[in-house]
Amino acid sequence: MIYFDNSATTKIAPGALQTYQAVSEQFFGNPSSLHVIGEKAFHILEQSRQQIADLLGVDHNEIFFTSGGTEGDNWVLKGTAIEKRAFGKHLITTSVEHPAIIKSMQQLEKLGFDVTYLPVDQFGRIDPADLKAALRPDTILVSIMAINNEIGTCQPLEAVADILKDYPNIHFHVDAVQGIGKGIQEAIFNERVDFVTLSGHKFHGPRGTGILYKKRGRHLAPLLTGGGQEHDLRSGTENVPAIAAMTKALRLLLTDETEKVHRQAAIRERLFNHISQSDKTVMFSQLTPDFAPHILCFAIKGVRGETTVHAFEEYEIYISTTSACSSKKGTESSTLKAMHVNEKIATSAIRVSLDEYNTLEEADAFIKAFDQINERFKKINS
Repeated sequence: MIYFDNSATTKIAPGALQTYQAVSEQFFGNPSSLHVIGEKAFHILEQSRQQIADLLGVDHNEIFFTSGGTEGDNWVLKGTAIEKRAFGKHLITTSVEHPAIIKSMQQLEKLGFDVTYLPVDQFGRIDPADLKAALRPDTILVSIMAINNEIGTCQPLEAVADILKDYPNIHFHVDAVQGIGKGIQEAIFNERVDFVTLSGHKFHGPRGTGILYKKRGRHLAPLLTGGGQEHDLRSGTENVPAIAAMTKALRLLLTDETEKVHRQAAIRERLFNHISQSDKTVMFSQLTPDFAPHILCFAIKGVRGETTVHAFEEYEIYISTTSACSSKKGTESSTLKAMHVNEKIATSAIRVSLDEYNTLEEADAFIKAFDQINERFKKINS
């Protein structure tokens, strides 16, 4: 079995799974309880918070635990809107964001907020000049993803940060769900970035775990109120075993990160060089430094994406269309649509997404299967 769908989810790391089991058995108390069992769980919780902060180069009081990227994105957007609505109702994002951002923005529009969706070029990248032109006196938030989850475009976060240095009252949020562990941590945690969202199951942690980095001094209204956990900003009993497991997964991810990134880039390059030779393929991802090392998106002309996905499944190779969140709907990629890709080509798009455990031998097996599948489709189409 070859798993090339790591942007959808990753297999939990064995070490993280062991941590989950150990903490579940030994530290099962509620971290808000006053007795010694609760105190032990609270110690594990705060130890995890400190370890994550150290790994990300931030302060432990800037780390908050969530259920994943969707909650984190919703919290930043809606929490900013609630907190800063007296100062303005204008928000800026891009036209190629994850649905957690796009749909949250659409919901805020129904509540009277004004949203600017920045256009992208043929590679899915925004022009920082468009951002600067879109800024207004009533702008309260800019939300830009680090790496596009469909085609792997890296957005110019540092250029955006440079522009926003002149606008210190605007919240700057980065959705880094696809970006952590891919060699761009310095850009993600730029000193001008105020909020960063991460999702544990994207880096071999358990599902239902996430991290929100909130810069000290930035205010965000809570979406979940109740018992006052997470400094009264995100109520609900913390899932201590899962948080500890996510912490272990993050530490493993960032160990030898440069070597892992180079290995993924080498696999992606081998796949790209072979697939792009076919006159029946259209490549959306590129082999340039401003594309992520782990995502390769392409289309086989005349074949719907789901058909190609199932064809590879016959070889026990697992890939996806463009986004796991929308793949079962059979709709065209929102990113490719924003790039003005022909709809017929866009609905043929598929995505290969790698992790640090994939190998060149798996890439060669994929290439062999691709040749056979491509030849079969040529015969059918002819």
